[in-house]
Amino acid sequence: MEDLPKKIQFDSAKNIEFGFNFLKVIGESYLDQVKGFVNSWKDVADFKNILGNYKIKNTPLENVMQDWSKDYMFGYQFLNGCNPVMIRKCMEIPDKFPVTHEMVKGSLKKGVTLQEELMAGNIYIVDYEILNGVPASSDQVYLTAPLCLLYKNRFDQIVPIAIQLSQNPGEKSPIFLPSDNEHDWMLAKMWVKSADFIVHQLVTHLLRTHLISEVFEIAMYRQLPAVHPVYKLLKPHVRFTTAINAVAREKLINDDGIITMISSLSGKGIAEVIKRGMETLSYESLCFPADIEARGMKDAPKYYYRDDGMMIWDAIHNFVSAVVEIYYDSDEAVQSDVEIQGFVKDCHSGLNKSHKSLETREELIKYLTSLIFISSAQHAAVNFGQFDWYGWIPNSPSTMRKPPPEQKGKVNMEYIMESLPDRVCSSKALGTVWTLTRFEENERFLGTYPDMCFTEQPVKEAIKTFRKELEEVTNIIKSRNEGLKLPYCYLSPDKIPNSVAI
Repeated sequence: MEDLPKKIQFDSAKNIEFGFNFLKVIGESYLDQVKGFVNSWKDVADFKNILGNYKIKNTPLENVMQDWSKDYMFGYQFLNGCNPVMIRKCMEIPDKFPVTHEMVKGSLKKGVTLQEELMAGNIYIVDYEILNGVPASSDQVYLTAPLCLLYKNRFDQIVPIAIQLSQNPGEKSPIFLPSDNEHDWMLAKMWVKSADFIVHQLVTHLLRTHLISEVFEIAMYRQLPAVHPVYKLLKPHVRFTTAINAVAREKLINDDGIITMISSLSGKGIAEVIKRGMETLSYESLCFPADIEARGMKDAPKYYYRDDGMMIWDAIHNFVSAVVEIYYDSDEAVQSDVEIQGFVKDCHSGLNKSHKSLETREELIKYLTSLIFISSAQHAAVNFGQFDWYGWIPNSPSTMRKPPPEQKGKVNMEYIMESLPDRVCSSKALGTVWTLTRFEENERFLGTYPDMCFTEQPVKEAIKTFRKELEEVTNIIKSRNEGLKLPYCYLSPDKIPNSVAI
């Protein structure tokens, strides 16, 4: 942090606030050890012991604690939980996941075959191939690369119907089903959620919001002068980003950082997963509408992440369009702006991707919309729900301490409790996700620009219009949530900070 230029470090208020929250986590973890909370848990209900100082009443976490073991809650999280970007429509069962109709017919609508449901678009899949072959940090913890098949049932719920805990089918990698005994099925779902925790933290969250936004910030400072309209447009959306990433490298993802303490990965393993994530990253995958389309998720029911995200994308797109059209009167003006072309080239160089140039105003608008969306809405969607969904440790174990079962019928509750994180690890995981979901005391939410960079009246009018549109989106979401048992708030504009700053 101290090596960064002063203008991109935390200000004093942010420094004090973040330091206090971090020390709180370390202190409470230490107290748990002093109290003797260092062994395995005896029963799932015991996980409440570490929640005593946290507010859970009338929060999604309260619902999770009640229904975490139910299939509907497991499936719901792939749509509206911390990692809503893994699920995709499945039109054909992959060879490495040999699920048959006979296996899953009890989960399907009566009289309809698996093939018919595939063709109807009612089958979905999540695949954690990115973890395949990544070694665990020690022989005390384990890591798998599971696959999970899900089904849109008659209640429009997305529920799991088959789970395989490796990428290699065979006798030692059975396909677990809802019809198996409750302990086999419970543990299989835990393994999926444990893999999801790791991919979420390192790829969906760290790589695809934090590190991507840092590339944009560095390119902005290197290539755009402070008087450039795009500099003024982007500046609020990169505030504290490189600074928070400096903290992350020092305290979270290094060889003895918190992620290595609470997960199954060493620093080397973390680097490998992020490297693999980079290999799948493309410009189109960073564009919200294109990603939804590519995953076949345009018509999935109750996908509030998609619905709210599209409203936010459109609002940002409209705002950026208004600003770009003020300063660029033609496509040629974009092409001849050497500073913008240098900025885009630097961004793609920083991502180790082939050079991209911008030829039209619409391309520039889409590009800037993507950058602002990632640093604001996308980060909010995948960050601020962590305490809600990870606060109940059995719902998303950060690590597993027993090997995955290679046969059915061998698991009991004792084996499950010995598989879950121990008391110290659970306490650290809980404190970490609590810290990462705190808003600043004086948070700057989307559409709020106290350091007004623009002086031109047309841009000020565009900002007013943007705020009004965001306010309308907030009201739509609030009205919708009033009718939901489990409200989705992470993409409500009044809860979306401008930048990646935590």
